[in-house]
Amino acid sequence: MTTLDSVKAIIGDVLQLGPRQDILTAETPLLGNMPELDSMAVVALIATIEEKFGILIDDDEVDASTFATLGTLTAFVEQKLQTA
Repeated sequence: MTTLDSVKAIIGDVLQLGPRQDILTAETPLLGNMPELDSMAVVALIATIEEKFGILIDDDEVDASTFATLGTLTAFVEQKLQTA
């Protein structure tokens, strides 16, 4: 499973998207586009990503651009994996 697929699955699970998860692509806008993605969901996503990938994400590392699209979130995770 690619990092993109893993992040997509995490988003689908945390936001309880069901079959809507299948239409997500790297270009899919997240923040501001998905009503399920509120501030509490962002916290849950970060915690799940940390657990799934075994990384630590500091609060100051994350901003709105991190959650702009599925692709930007995946790139952030891949960067964290490289520096871990």
